[in-house]
Amino acid sequence: MPTITAEGLDGLAQVRAMLATGRQPPLGEKLGISLVEAEYGYAVFEATPDGSSYNPMGSVHGGYIATILDSACGIAAHTALRPGYGYTTLELKVSFVKGLSSTSGVIRATGRLISIGRRAAFTEATLKNDQGAICATGTSTLLVFELPPTK
Repeated sequence: MPTITAEGLDGLAQVRAMLATGRQPPLGEKLGISLVEAEYGYAVFEATPDGSSYNPMGSVHGGYIATILDSACGIAAHTALRPGYGYTTLELKVSFVKGLSSTSGVIRATGRLISIGRRAAFTEATLKNDQGAICATGTSTLLVFELPPTK
């Protein structure tokens, strides 16, 4: 299973190495959500929703939308990590603005780092459809922690 943690590398170097080798986060592979761009404090994910991401009412499930926003927020924070540090989402708030369907085309979630300290990071993300319309937004609080030494 691919991972983006690598000893001795800071978060941005880890993400750049993953992109350079064409690897994707495992959940992203399962859901068809791809990291396509990353810089310090910035990450972009893309996906093309289809019927497999629908809820019982025939539109893209809110959990799918929350997942792509959480991914964009998380990787935006990951790019700012010092070597030997990790993070986990403490809180994710999603606002659904416009519904998505299989006709939405390629959707794009852009995550931005607002602030990072020794113990917490704060991020935001915007999800747009292929017409550039905002479909959802998200904010996230992430816990930053030192990773245990590997054996």
